[in-house]
Amino acid sequence: MADLIRDDGDASVPLIAPASPRHDKPHDVMGYGGEGHHRPPGEPGHVRTLGLLPLVTLIFFEVSGGPFGTEDAVSAAGPLLTIIGFIVFPLLWSVPEALITAELATAFPENSGYVAWVTAAFGPFWGFQEGLWSWLSGVTDNSLYPVMLAANLEIFFPQLESGWPRVCFLVGMSLLLSWLNYRGLTVVGHAVVTSTVAIVLPFVLLCLLALPHANVKNYTKVDWDTVDWPTFLNVMFWNLNYWDSVSTLAGEVRDPGRTFPRAMLLAVVLVVLMYLLPTVAALGVTSAAGDWSLGFYGYVAQQVGGPWLALWVVVAAGCSQVGQYQAEMASDSYQVQGMAERGFLPKVLGRRSRHGTPVYGILLSSLGVLCLASMSFVEIVTLLNAIYCLAELLEFAAYVWLRIKQPDLPRPYKVPLPVWGLVLMLLPASALLLVVLAVPFVTRDLPTVAWTLGAVLLGFVMYPALQFAKKRGWMVFEDMHFDCANVYDRSSSGGGGEGAAAAGANGPDCAAANGHGVVVVDSTERTALLANGGAN
Repeated sequence: MADLIRDDGDASVPLIAPASPRHDKPHDVMGYGGEGHHRPPGEPGHVRTLGLLPLVTLIFFEVSGGPFGTEDAVSAAGPLLTIIGFIVFPLLWSVPEALITAELATAFPENSGYVAWVTAAFGPFWGFQEGLWSWLSGVTDNSLYPVMLAANLEIFFPQLESGWPRVCFLVGMSLLLSWLNYRGLTVVGHAVVTSTVAIVLPFVLLCLLALPHANVKNYTKVDWDTVDWPTFLNVMFWNLNYWDSVSTLAGEVRDPGRTFPRAMLLAVVLVVLMYLLPTVAALGVTSAAGDWSLGFYGYVAQQVGGPWLALWVVVAAGCSQVGQYQAEMASDSYQVQGMAERGFLPKVLGRRSRHGTPVYGILLSSLGVLCLASMSFVEIVTLLNAIYCLAELLEFAAYVWLRIKQPDLPRPYKVPLPVWGLVLMLLPASALLLVVLAVPFVTRDLPTVAWTLGAVLLGFVMYPALQFAKKRGWMVFEDMHFDCANVYDRSSSGGGGEGAAAAGANGPDCAAANGHGVVVVDSTERTALLANGGAN
C-alpha cells in the first residue's frame, strides 16, 4: 500500500506508514510495543505494534472469549438446536464475515476500519452512518461483560445478584477495565494472550472429565413447542458476530497483508472449537434446558471435577469478560480516533495519550458502557444486534460494490471468488441479518425498535450538523484525507494518465495521479470526490 498518498503538502509522504523492520526490543517479543506506537497510522514514523498472536487473541475476544454466553441459547431452544446452531451458523455467517474483513482490512489498513470501506464505496455520508451504527453497537456489546462477570461470580458471591453491591461492582469493574485499556495495546495484548490460555485450559479439562459421564441421548432433545426463536436467534447471532470489529485496529497491525488472513483463519477455528466442544461436553452431563443460565458452566465443572475446577472455570469466566471488554474497548475507541484523524469527527477526538491510546475514544465508550450496564443480558443482546445488522448490510453492499466498480483496488488478500460467487456466499448471511433485524419489529419489542430507529435518525442528523459546525468554524476538523487506492480514478483503463486528466478536470489544486492510478488531491477536492464520486 506504499502508493497511497496523503495530501499534506508533500506528495511523497505515504498515508499508511510502513511497519518498522526492527522488533528486537524485549517488549516486542509478543508482537506489540515499539517506540513509534504513539503516532497515528497516518503519520510518518508510526510503528504498527500488533503481531499475529495478539491479533488472533483480540479477534477471539471480539467474537467469543470462550463458551460463556451460550447458556441462554440452550435455555431458549434446547440441546439439539444449539449444537446444530454452532455448526451451521459459523458456515453461513462467521466465515463470510471473516473473509470480507480479511480482504478489506488489508486493502484499507487503517483505524477507521469499516468506515473506510463504506466511504470508499458510497461516500462520507454513508461512511459516517457505518461508523456511528458500529460504534453504538460495539459500546452496547461492551456493557455486557461486567454483567456477565457478575453473573459468573454469583456462585461464590450471591450478593452480586442485585442491589448496591451489584451496582458498585458493575461501575467499578467498568472503570478499572477502561483504565487498563488506557494504558495501551501493550497492556491489552499481554492481557488477552494470558487470558486466552487461562480460558482454554480449564475447558480442556472439563471436556475430558465430562466425557465418561456423557449421555448421547441428551444431544437429540428438543421441545419444538417451547422454543423461543427470537431469543435463540439473537443469542446465537451475538455469539458469532463482530469479526469486522478488529478492522479498526488495522492501523496497528504489522504486515497486515499477511497477518490479517492468517489471524482470521486461526481465530475462526479457535472460536468454533471453544463454543462447540464445551457446550457438547456440558450437555452430555445435563440437558435440562431450564437449568441453563449465565454462569452454568461453573456448576457443570463442580459436578464433574469438584470445587477446584468450578473455581478455575469462574476464574476463566473472569478472564473471558476482562479480555472481551479490553478487545471491544480497543476496537471502539480506536474507531473514534481513526474517524477523527480522517476528518469525520472533530480533531480533538483523535487525541492520543502518552501510552498511544485514544483518550476521548476511551472516555466516550466508557460512558456508554456505564449507561447500559444495568440492563439484563438478553435485553442488551437484542439492542446491539439490531443496530449491528444495519451496519453489516451496509458493509456487504460496499464490499460487492468495490469488487464491481474497483476491481484493480490493491488487495493484498483477496477472496478467491468472482462477483457472482461472492453474492451467493453473502445471500444466506444477508438473509440472517434481515431476519434478526426484523425480529424486534415483528415481536413488537418497542424499546429495541425505538433504539434502532433512534440510531438511524441520530446518524442522519449528526452528519450534516457536524458539517455545518465545520463550515462555520465552530469545531476544528482534520482535512478529509482518505487512503483508497484506485477508488477515485475514473479512468476506464485504470491508467495514471486518464486518472490525472480526471483529477485536473475537477479543479486546479488536484495533483496528477501516481503510477498506480491514485489521484492525489487537496482536502477540498478530495471531499468533493468522496461526496460525489464514491458511488460513480
